[in-house]
Amino acid sequence: MMRLLVTRLLWGIPVLWLILTLTFFLLRAAPGGPFDQERELSPELTALIAEKYQLDQPLLAQYSSYLTATIQGDLGPSFQYSDYSVNQLIALGLPVSLKLGLYALCLALVLGVLLGMVAALYANKWPDLVAMLLAVIGISTPNFVIAPLLIVALAVNLGWLPVGGWSGGQWHYMVLPVLTLSLPYVAAIARLVRAGLLEVLNQPYIRTARAKGLSSFGVVFKHALRPALMPVVSYLGPAAVGLLTGSVVIEQIFGIPGLGRYFVQGALNRDYTLVLGVVLVIGLMMLLFNLLVDVLYRWLDPRVGRATNNRALS
Repeated sequence: MMRLLVTRLLWGIPVLWLILTLTFFLLRAAPGGPFDQERELSPELTALIAEKYQLDQPLLAQYSSYLTATIQGDLGPSFQYSDYSVNQLIALGLPVSLKLGLYALCLALVLGVLLGMVAALYANKWPDLVAMLLAVIGISTPNFVIAPLLIVALAVNLGWLPVGGWSGGQWHYMVLPVLTLSLPYVAAIARLVRAGLLEVLNQPYIRTARAKGLSSFGVVFKHALRPALMPVVSYLGPAAVGLLTGSVVIEQIFGIPGLGRYFVQGALNRDYTLVLGVVLVIGLMMLLFNLLVDVLYRWLDPRVGRATNNRALS
């Protein structure tokens, strides 16, 4: 396990460097700049702004300075939010996005696993058909379509929930964004659980357990569910990253002050340092989530870890 952690951490360094480098040069290659305005600034003021943010230096010098500061943990000042540094903006937005994504992931796991179990236990019957129909609808409908429908139904017509806002993360402000963000992942997890359970339930040891008199639910919970969740665990890494990046649209729709909202504003305003900081944080989260998935995978199936160790020894 320690070998896995050290190897993944060492591989993460060049991956983050590559992400940061590509984003830096792609942003600079795009037309326009962070201080382009409808009213043209005087040459003196333009020169002062460029000097303040080191935009008057050669591109490679800017890259070297930014990379050195990033290694030291300084993501630089925000070009558009002049009273804040990028570190401060990320510190404000990241906890909101993580809270939103964590609740959405938990809801997706609970509902997806339950829906997949029902579909597998009643395969090719009406509960299975209804569950898979809901799954197909959930996967094929983007969340920017789901969000307005939920707002109209639950907030405008019925008045049960607020239309938007955050209010410190109170539960009734979180229901609609969490539900909107989780529904596509509920559908995907349900399909994975159904396929995994159907495969496991056809194994000889499952037939033996049933022959001993165990009920269908007893067989599922005691013997079949753990190996059937292996595809779901593999899906959790990309799903967690998708929830974090997918919250960009949700945060804009519901007016949530999360990391995604800062990313959108930074991209629209050509705030180089803010966009680079958010991309770096998302890349780091992606590596950490994938590492966590690998650890869970080895806990669910110890044979994976033993096979990796045998290959390393040979």
